[in-house]
Amino acid sequence: MTKIPGLPPLDGLRKEIAKHRRAKSRSETGHFVRETFCLSREEARAKAKEWFDAFPKAAYWTEVESWRQLDGDRIEFTMRRLPSSD
Repeated sequence: MTKIPGLPPLDGLRKEIAKHRRAKSRSETGHFVRETFCLSREEARAKAKEWFDAFPKAAYWTEVESWRQLDGDRIEFTMRRLPSSD
């Protein structure tokens, strides 16, 4: 009777999966710098203004990428910009 071979070693496959996941996580962020904040309404408004003053929209494509209102008049938002104006 023929013996059925055991499972092959999976170390190479594990390394390839980990390598793919690392590369994918880097590419998902794209070329933009993102930062998420959770501030009161007035602090959020000031922080967004600070970003637009420091990184003008025309040069850095600065924008509020997403936002939502939380309990207690707090705002969670993500700012996005290019890393440089070149």
